Amino acid sequence: MQAMQQRPAMSALTLAALGIVFGDIGTSPLYALKECFHVSHGIALNHANVLGVLSLIFWSLMIVVSIKYVMVIMHADNNGEGGIMALLALSLRSKRIGAKTRSGLIAIGLFGAALFFGDGIITPAVSVLSAVEGLSIMTPVFTPFVIPITIAVLIGLFMIQRKGTGSVGRFFGPITLLWFVSLGVLGIMSIIQNPSILQMASPHWAVIFVVNHPVASFITMSAVVLTITGGEALYADMGHFGRKPIQMAWFAVVLPCLLLNYAGQGALLLRDPAAIANPFYKLIPEMALLPMIILATIATVIASQAVISGVFSIARQAMQLGYLPRFTVMHTSESEIGQIYIPFLNWLLLGAILVLVVMFKSSSNLASAYGLAVTMTMLCDTLLVGFVMYNLWRWKAPKVLLIVLPFLTLDLVFFGATSMKIIAGGWFPLLIGSIAFTIMMTWKRGRQLLFAKLQKDTLPLDLFINSVSTTAHTVTGTAVFMTASQAIVPHALLHNLKHNKILHETNILMTVQTEDVPYIDEATRVTVERINERFSRIIARYGFKEQPNVPDAVELGLKELGLPFDMMMISFFVSRERILHTVGDGMAPWREKLFISMSRNTSAVSDFFQIPTNRVVEMGSQIEI
Repeated sequence: MQAMQQRPAMSALTLAALGIVFGDIGTSPLYALKECFHVSHGIALNHANVLGVLSLIFWSLMIVVSIKYVMVIMHADNNGEGGIMALLALSLRSKRIGAKTRSGLIAIGLFGAALFFGDGIITPAVSVLSAVEGLSIMTPVFTPFVIPITIAVLIGLFMIQRKGTGSVGRFFGPITLLWFVSLGVLGIMSIIQNPSILQMASPHWAVIFVVNHPVASFITMSAVVLTITGGEALYADMGHFGRKPIQMAWFAVVLPCLLLNYAGQGALLLRDPAAIANPFYKLIPEMALLPMIILATIATVIASQAVISGVFSIARQAMQLGYLPRFTVMHTSESEIGQIYIPFLNWLLLGAILVLVVMFKSSSNLASAYGLAVTMTMLCDTLLVGFVMYNLWRWKAPKVLLIVLPFLTLDLVFFGATSMKIIAGGWFPLLIGSIAFTIMMTWKRGRQLLFAKLQKDTLPLDLFINSVSTTAHTVTGTAVFMTASQAIVPHALLHNLKHNKILHETNILMTVQTEDVPYIDEATRVTVERINERFSRIIARYGFKEQPNVPDAVELGLKELGLPFDMMMISFFVSRERILHTVGDGMAPWREKLFISMSRNTSAVSDFFQIPTNRVVEMGSQIEI
């Protein structure tokens, strides 16, 4: 009976996972095989070469997605959460690592996350553009309108972000299921006419192709990688749906339909080599072409939505872990904590995507920029999961090498092949990734220097409390002082005492800590300590996927302390530092100026911690770093 009750929940989760997780990899048939036989590769469209390329695609999907991500990496979950930031937090949990190893792991994890921002720009551009290009296949009259229509679709997509996707999200699963079923049916219709194409499952065709065309096959791998883009999303979205629904959706629906469609496109190329101009749309009967173009456009919008939401999620996690400045984060759903909207990032992404579409003009040109970001992210995942296996799971080195080396070898082949397209467009994700990586490392280092300076310029907390409790003028009410350190006096408290010459009857030293787990149980959210009759300490703990809510944490803490909670009698004191540039040993001058610029443009502390603005008192100070 219990198993029967669980089935609807599992099927519902599997259907939902189809709509969110597999949009990116599910739209690859629109352009991937066409790029494998790009004229620059110099590969003849004969029986052996078509089967060879299809065999490379088949085994890439099996090894990289099915085995590496679905069967191996998805077991490296951080309390059920996946993704490179969760994997980084998991890696850093090992107590056997030194400072240099820790820095290396952080660099790998952050660079992988930085590349995801590049992916968030390229995916909507290449997928929507490739879908709209079907209009020019239907009739050349639409050719001049492909770019304008693509831009209009993308602008519409980003304009609805602030409204959230909850209202339309429930349709994502059924639409994506229809998309995959259509892929499979189209593939079967073509395979029936040439069943020999199913020989692509034999690896010997891939081996023959590589032996006969060593250089061309290596270059072709830069296009083969397009068939596995979105593989990382299976791991990144694990926290939303769980491991089993994603695995079921992959093996039961996505993988078979993708393979059938690629095989169908291959069978078409054997019958009509001229179809290489756009084998996906040439596969479709003429009367079904317009409905499939509409369905493809909707599917690419859904895929883009998943990537955009992923960028917002990664950015919020980076903010929580201290690698990005605070942006304004808006929650678009009262029930789903993961549905958020970051206005600054939304418009930044849209601007970059529109520039990309206008600059590259076609999905073929964009495909050159696409693969490099994907391969480098996969490489970062492999390195981090190998470290987790050895240091956290305590596997023996031979076992780790046996599993990791094949993945690493394939990753390096993909990376080497896509690196050859840096000039043709691969420079773009590298540029975006490098900028994002520099920003994250600069912000983290700047905050460390600032924190060290603040600690140096203040007093020990115990000495201060003993000296001030009986001498300062007392006023009624509760004062909450936000502080990152539990050992020193908050600057806001010092300035309040210095300028206003008062001390509240109840003073709370509030510290917000972000843990290396995605979520914290409400029962263990706060830890309290009564220092004396005037001072208490509250420590609120949040996971890296949660949004801190300081008023709620204060209410919980005061309840545990046995003190009354009245928001109108509470003042939240926060420090706002004005950082001045000085020549010193901390960072290079240009990095200091970058950090100062970010610090001045970060959103207010009250917004980030969800403190009512009418209860906030900001105390400013100038600090030199």
